[in-house]
Order: sequence, then structure tokens, then C-alpha cells
Amino acid sequence: MSENTQSSYDAGKIQVLEGLEAVRKRPAMYIGGTDVKGLHHLIYEVVDNSIDEALAGFCNLISVKLSNDGSVMISDNGRGIPTGIHKDLNKSAVEVVMTVLHAGGKFDKSNYKVSGGLHGVGISVVNALSSKVIIEVKRDGKIHKQIYERGIPVTELEIIGDTSETGTKVTFFPDSEIFPDVNFQYDIVVNRIRELAFLNKGIKIEIEDERNDKQKVFEFENGLIDFVEFLNKTKTPIHDELISLSKESNDVVVELAMQYNDGYNETFFSFVNNINTHEGGTHLIGFRTALTRAVNDYIKRKKIGDFRLTGEDLKEGLAGILSVKVQEPQFEGQTKTKLGNSEVKGIVDSIVSSELNTFFEENPNIAKIICDKCIMSAKARDAARKARELTRRKSVLESGSLPGKLADCQEKDPSKCELYLVEGDSAGGSAKQGRAREFQAILPLRGKIINVEKARFDRIFANNEITTMISAIGGNVGEEFDSSKLRYHKVIIMTDSDVDGNHITTLLLTFFYRYMRPLIEAGYLYIAMSPLYRVKKDKKFYYVQDDKELEELFNKIGKEGYEIQRYKGLGEMNPDQLWNTTMDPDRRMIKKVEIDDAIAADEIFSILMGDKVEPRREFIFEHAKEAKNLDV
Repeated sequence: MSENTQSSYDAGKIQVLEGLEAVRKRPAMYIGGTDVKGLHHLIYEVVDNSIDEALAGFCNLISVKLSNDGSVMISDNGRGIPTGIHKDLNKSAVEVVMTVLHAGGKFDKSNYKVSGGLHGVGISVVNALSSKVIIEVKRDGKIHKQIYERGIPVTELEIIGDTSETGTKVTFFPDSEIFPDVNFQYDIVVNRIRELAFLNKGIKIEIEDERNDKQKVFEFENGLIDFVEFLNKTKTPIHDELISLSKESNDVVVELAMQYNDGYNETFFSFVNNINTHEGGTHLIGFRTALTRAVNDYIKRKKIGDFRLTGEDLKEGLAGILSVKVQEPQFEGQTKTKLGNSEVKGIVDSIVSSELNTFFEENPNIAKIICDKCIMSAKARDAARKARELTRRKSVLESGSLPGKLADCQEKDPSKCELYLVEGDSAGGSAKQGRAREFQAILPLRGKIINVEKARFDRIFANNEITTMISAIGGNVGEEFDSSKLRYHKVIIMTDSDVDGNHITTLLLTFFYRYMRPLIEAGYLYIAMSPLYRVKKDKKFYYVQDDKELEELFNKIGKEGYEIQRYKGLGEMNPDQLWNTTMDPDRRMIKKVEIDDAIAADEIFSILMGDKVEPRREFIFEHAKEAKNLDV
């Protein structure tokens, strides 16, 4: 690194935008909440700073360590935070960065051309929400150190040694006064670290979990190509060569990698400055437009068929990553993960159109395979649409607009209504008798629904249980989903606490994730936690979920003089028991289904419900110790 480059990033480059007040009082405003997601966001804020150093060309190694003492240590070999005195605040630039919200070098484009951290809130918020932070900076031949407690410096920035290296190391302890649970989950951190390594090729990111003696190193020389191969590892690609590009136009960098597989679902994700844009945006619109046009033009030019495909027809079996780097991204949407920059749409459209047209001409065999796949998808979607229309017409003619086996509730306000999806007619009968009919509806499901991971649209919507469920819930499915037409704002899956029940739950979750994901994202999908045992002692009844809870109960009431019943299924419960244990809002236990990480969720559904056996075997071996309710 040259002396001029080093000196260009100094204390004078640190700009102060606003103070740090109220972070501890209102943490949700800055990190989204104090739940598991908010807790892990602290790690990402610090790692983002290191990634930004890497994007600027000054860092190629990042280390993350989850320590036994509950702390997290994140270090890099970047330039190190400037240690000089800030002329306006008369304190070190390190202290300014650590104690002033939105203070940093990222607002000056001479330091960082693009920045993922700019979308976040900076290390100062991590400092404010930690009981203790230790920062060490290697810079200008010296090692500098400072300690903070709940955002307040308790030592001066002092020199503790000499070094020939540069970089920053941050160690923080999340504050138990802020976070109900301060235990970091290794798998959650690994998923994000892996993602960042894919998106920034050539950067090595190490993660170590001292608590469980686990460690991984991620470094991907091929970047997004490696990312798509990872997405497709549980699937079978239908063409060997991936389509990939990396171009820059008007200071916007566009990277794309994509490959079709023989599956029926899309696994396509978009990013802006390393931020997963869950809600899409102008960059994704530009890509969809370009892909649709390129495929349609090729079909017409090569006279492959008399078809005009829509964007939806091109999604089936598409695995891909679109990553753009934008100097000043404008985010919008409910979760601020939707790109709003209008100019990006045209840039992405132009680049992708040009590259796809060239690729198709140079690879006619692959182009033909992709076109045939999309045409088959269009035919299946048309067949599914006709099947849905026929189902709707039948249901209107035969039983009004709702399925005959649905026991609906009296309330008509969806926000007050609950629908129980119940395994089997026997349990359905008990649930109908035991429910609060004012606001609880019951829909018995007979047998296992079709595995939507292995079926195309037309087969899925020819399945009676699925069409009945869609009709009962309202809102439609897929691209036609409309949350304003939902009839219930609580859809509760209630199955037996055995292997078959767990399988049915997984099949239902796969369907909702693939075809009614907005229902999950709105927080409307739940799983009922039905008891596995009923214990009677001294005329008192206790209901427990599993063997662990049973052992805890025995520690309280003793292991003598009791009667125990193990439920084989919900059908063994009478209506009162089902109400008291599983349906009474004041006493029941239900789990809300949430999607914390769409890429990880997609991977798990593909592994568990897809065609490939080997990934499923590996997953089972890796997670065998965590399994519950094995009926062996």
C-alpha cells in the first residue's frame, strides 16, 4: 500500500451526521428488534465495515469468532480506522466512529465507491447495545486499543505495541439488558458469512465457534458462479455451462450468474451492495424484462414455436444470483430491501439483454434447452390455470364458494379469524366440536398432500386437498396471490406429534413456502404444538409436549403415584382435551412460521423434499442429534 493511499483516508475524512442518543431506548429503530434477528444484526454491522474495506481494495481476510465468554470477535486486515484527532469534536476518529451514529468515511466517495454498510447504522449502534466493546486498530506502525461499556469510553485510545500490519479488531459482548437471548447461533452466522464470500469473490472469510469447536473457511474465486452451483447442488442442471456476466455502466456494476435445473421452482436472489433485496426493485425488473425479451426473441428468430412467454413462464427451474453495486442506493418497501433507483432498471436491462443475446447465439444447444423448458412451463401454467378455474366453477355450483368439509367460523373479519388445518377426519371431528365457533374454522385434510417440490403446476392444482385448502384460505396462490382476499389471518397447521404428522407438516410448509409465501411473510402461518403425553396425579392433569418436558414435570411432581397416556394422534383426544391443550388461545402453544433467511430456507426445502438422496442423507447425519419425536 502506498503512503499516499494510506494518508488519503485519515481523521479529516470522518463526517459526523448525528448523535447516538436514544439507541438504547429504542433499539428496534436501528436494528429491527431485539429478537434473534436483531441480535445477529450486530455481527453483520461490524462485518459490513470489513467488507467495505474489501470492496475498496484494502482487505482480503476477515475473521469471525464466537467465543466461550459470549463475545464475538471480528477482525480484518484493512487499513484500520483512522486514529488521529477529529478537528470538529477534538477526540480521536476511532472514538467518533464508535460513539456517533452515522459517523464514518462511507459518506465520502473518495474513500468508498460503494458501501453495504451505508444501508446499515454503523458500529456505533453495536457499541451502544453491547455491555462491553474492545477495539484494537493496527495502523501507522502502532497497535491502538480502547474499551467501551454500553457505548461510553472507559479508557482513552492508547498505544499498546508496535506492528507492521494494518487492520481493525472489534470484540463485543451483546447487552443482556437489551436482548432477552444473547446466544449467537452458529448456523445463522455461517449462512450470512457464506453469502458474503460468494458475493465478493476472492475474499477469505473465516468463522470459528469456540463453544462447539466448529470452524469453516469460505473463499470463492468464481464468486456468483460458485453461488449458483451451491443453489443447484440439490438439483439437476439441464445445461452444463452457466450463464454469467460482470459489466459496469455509469458507475453501476452488474454481476449475474444463472443456470436452469429440472426442478419446478425458482431459486433466484438479488442483491444491492451485498444487501439481499427480498422485495426486489428496479434491478430485478430490469433483469426480468431482459430475460423475457431475449428468450421470446430467440424463439421467434429460430421458429421454435408459436409462443409469447411471460416473465412467470421463465421462472420454473431458474437458479440465479443478480448482484449490483450502486454508489448511492435508494431503498424503499416495507423492510427497506427494495431498490428504487430508476436508472438501474435500464442499465441492468441493457447489459443483460446484450449478454444473453450473445450467449444464445454462441450456444444454440443451451438456448434451445432453455426455450423448451420455458415453453413446457407455459403449457403447465395454462393447464393449471384452467384446472383452478374449473375448481372455482365447481365449488360455486356445488356448495356456494367454500369447500363442503370446511366448518367455517361466524366472524367475518379476517383479522379475528383462525383456520385450523387438521390431520384426518377423526381429529377434525373433535376439533369441530371443541372449537370456539365464533372465530375458529376447521378444515380436515385427508392423507398427505402432494409434494410440491417434485410436481409441476398442473399436477399440484389437480390435487383435491390443495385446491380445497386454497379455496378455504382465500387469497389465491403464486403470482395471483392477493392478501386482501384472505379469509383468515391465522392459519394453524395441527397434526399428530409423530413421524407421519411431522411429514404432513413439512409437506404443508413446503406448499406454503413455494406458493403462498406472502402468507408466511405477513406472519399469518402457525404450527400448533399438540401434547404427546397426558399425566394424571392426585386428580390433576398435566399435558406435556415431549420427553424432555415429561422429565421436567417428574422433577416437580415426583415419579410415583401417577398415570400416563401417550397420545398416538389428535383423534385420541376428546373435544374438551383438544380445546384445553391445543386450541384455547389462553392456554395453547403455537409457533409462528418465519423466514429469517430465504436462501437457507430454500436449501432446506430442496434437501428434504427434493429428488437427490445424498444431500438429504448428509443433512440427516449432520442434524441427527437435534431430532425429536423419532418413532423408532
